[in-house]
Amino acid sequence: VLDNHFHIVVRSRPDIVSMWDDTEVARRWLTLCPTSNMRRASRGPTEKELDEIRKVPSELARIRLRLSDISWWSRLMTQRIAQRANAEDKTVGHFWAGRYKSKRLDDTEAVLACAVYVDLNIIRAAIEEILELSVHSSINCRIEALKATLAALAQDVNNGEDPGQISLEELMASLPDSHLAPVEIVDQPGAHPSQGGHRCSDKGYAHMSNAEYIELLDWTARIVITGKRGSTPSDLPPVLERLGLSQEIWLQFTALLDELFVPFTGAAPQIANATPVETQGKPTLKGSTIRFAPICAA
Repeated sequence: VLDNHFHIVVRSRPDIVSMWDDTEVARRWLTLCPTSNMRRASRGPTEKELDEIRKVPSELARIRLRLSDISWWSRLMTQRIAQRANAEDKTVGHFWAGRYKSKRLDDTEAVLACAVYVDLNIIRAAIEEILELSVHSSINCRIEALKATLAALAQDVNNGEDPGQISLEELMASLPDSHLAPVEIVDQPGAHPSQGGHRCSDKGYAHMSNAEYIELLDWTARIVITGKRGSTPSDLPPVLERLGLSQEIWLQFTALLDELFVPFTGAAPQIANATPVETQGKPTLKGSTIRFAPICAA
């Protein structure tokens, strides 16, 4: 997030939305777009309000599509930001300069390259020089999550406990990056819906661990790019050393990755090609789609 725009990589998951029952679809939509009565009473949807969606097949189908539509996601998110900004500034009118622009990313290499571009925006804009100070960015969340994970592992090692017995759910609970897609891609087929409730899927997007991705970013940030103002000074220590991660704990962590993070280990097939289909006159996409969307404020 920069001063007048933000960049984001998003992935639509109609395959996961299709798994939700009618009540879940209606509940999620009314949570995003509550009725006027719900807003006034500050409450969740009633059975009657749920029935107005789940018992009307055409409405239910339309909303199910919207819940995996990147355009609708962008519309709702930017609307909330605009409403809050206008309320804080005590003004009205357009907050965003224009509609968002997006570019489809067709394979894992394109996704990784775009993720690196987005995560280095703060540094390339010369706002900060190092990753760990890049506030309002996903890489800052991932670094904090890595530190928290290693701290938990170090505590168990220091207490004489077997770190291999740490449950994945226990280790990953309430981490600062729990709302983000995990870095390491799952090599098994299927949607892999998240069980934590903070994100849609645990699929991942790159053939590397969280720590390896952070190291890749640190290496890339040191490269001076023509036309870009910022870079990380080349004489700084590596990022993991700057974070104060001890060699002993780091070696223990990397040695136990396969055991601790089995669901997030291994290579993955390329993202499935989306097949255009017609639904109610509007072209939609069947399957997962990843897009990069820079959105600019006025």
